Amino acid sequence: MDSKKRLSPGPGTSPIRRRRFILVIAAFLCFIYFFGSPFRLPATLRNASGVSRAKIVHLVKGSKSQTAVKVDEIYGLLNLVTGDSEHEHILGHTESFDPTKPVDMALYAAGKEDLDWKERVEELNTRYPVVVFSKSYCPYSKRAKDLLAAYDVSPPPKIIEVDLRDDAIQVKTVLTRLTHHATFPNVIIRGKSIGGSDQLHALHANRSLRRTLEKAGMTVRGDIS
Repeated sequence: MDSKKRLSPGPGTSPIRRRRFILVIAAFLCFIYFFGSPFRLPATLRNASGVSRAKIVHLVKGSKSQTAVKVDEIYGLLNLVTGDSEHEHILGHTESFDPTKPVDMALYAAGKEDLDWKERVEELNTRYPVVVFSKSYCPYSKRAKDLLAAYDVSPPPKIIEVDLRDDAIQVKTVLTRLTHHATFPNVIIRGKSIGGSDQLHALHANRSLRRTLEKAGMTVRGDIS
């Protein structure tokens, strides 16, 4: 009877159980190490006090949306120039901003940390399918704007008079880098540059401009032959 007691180890000293316990702990630590970091809250939230659970979820989702969605930089510029007029100060008055290099989309967001870029791109394509970067005194810009006006499209083209903006130099530099078109006007259709006045009139001459505008989601009301 005494020998049987000595041969049967107690539950607290079982080597098998001890080994299982160590393996479980090791697996848990590995999970935290490899997968824990993506679920950390931003520093602004970790240090915040009195923030509601709903607000935290909203901010985290907004942060993920900015990093998960790949958006062409041209839409960042379009977001900036079609927004509030005060946004023109952002590119012109931001220290260490280099328009010859790719720009962080956070700068184009103009302070909206929770901006959903996927949703914003869809909105820009719907509200402003055609954006014309123009110079107010340029005859070629006027020629392009007059042709688009004759087509009487809805929604109407969004005209950006670059020379009247505080950030005119920066906008021109960014636009040239993104579209490889260095002169005005620069006609953007759903995020793609078709060129300037000559290219626009060429589309009109070969009777494909109407189709191009309608394909972009615009209604052509002008009687253009």
